[in-house]
Amino acid sequence: MSELRLVELSPATIDAVNNMSLKPGQEDFLSPVSYGIAATVVNPRTSWQRVVLDDDEVVGFLSANFDPEAPREHFRSVLWRINVDAGDQGRGIGRFAVERLLEEAHQRGFDHVNVMYEAGEPGPEAFFRHMGFEPIGETEYGEVIGQVTSSVLHG
Repeated sequence: MSELRLVELSPATIDAVNNMSLKPGQEDFLSPVSYGIAATVVNPRTSWQRVVLDDDEVVGFLSANFDPEAPREHFRSVLWRINVDAGDQGRGIGRFAVERLLEEAHQRGFDHVNVMYEAGEPGPEAFFRHMGFEPIGETEYGEVIGQVTSSVLHG
């Protein structure tokens, strides 16, 4: 890894984000990228979408939302999507992205970030647990609600 950085999703990066590859089986746990990108159109005031660059190469995508007025608490500070290109997984890119997300949440006055995911292999559960997300409940659709506090980063 040279130099990882986050930039806003833009016309210059959207094609590369849409063309990121997944490892076999991961597609079962991830909705199409266009669903995550649609959040910006639906809620531009609260949506936070970033692309992870390694030098100038797109290696990851992160979609989150910060809405203190969301009707359900687990939607107020939430990671909607994170994916790292298959060839770049295991290099710390996901960790980098989640750490920047926690910093953003902290700057916005949130003390935690939630995530919702389906349990199972080869799903994202192990990654989220490794990043400090602890299960706190379940959605009405049976997905796990995980939560990590900003104290993981700001102890």
